[in-house]
Amino acid sequence: MTEARIVHTDRWGDIIDRPAGGCVEIRWFDTTSAMAGDDFNTFLSVYAGHVEQCGRACGLVDAVQFRMDMAKMNMGWRDENIIPRYNAAGMRKFAFIMPGGMPAIGAPPANEGPADFPTGYFGTRADALGWLKG
Repeated sequence: MTEARIVHTDRWGDIIDRPAGGCVEIRWFDTTSAMAGDDFNTFLSVYAGHVEQCGRACGLVDAVQFRMDMAKMNMGWRDENIIPRYNAAGMRKFAFIMPGGMPAIGAPPANEGPADFPTGYFGTRADALGWLKG
């Protein structure tokens, strides 16, 4: 099967399995402006489960519409509870599509925290997909 399919949707976003692209994607909605830290952690846990189930080598996050207050995020929790699941699932690359003007766009992809894979930040979907496929 090579056709993309939504494997989860809720008020915060979609999780999309993209077999042809070899990735599982999060597409965040602008409703994330009302998202609390626990909501974020729950969504990431659901996403990690789909990464494990789908067996794709890459992760993709379309964060163009992501609006959650970054102060509500607990990146230590993510490093402890989510990244090891990505590592165990065989994640090889992780890409973010970011809104224009984000300073990380264009920086060389690199491993972050406990990740066994590089993460890249891109200003366009085409650039992110190109790097994931390369």
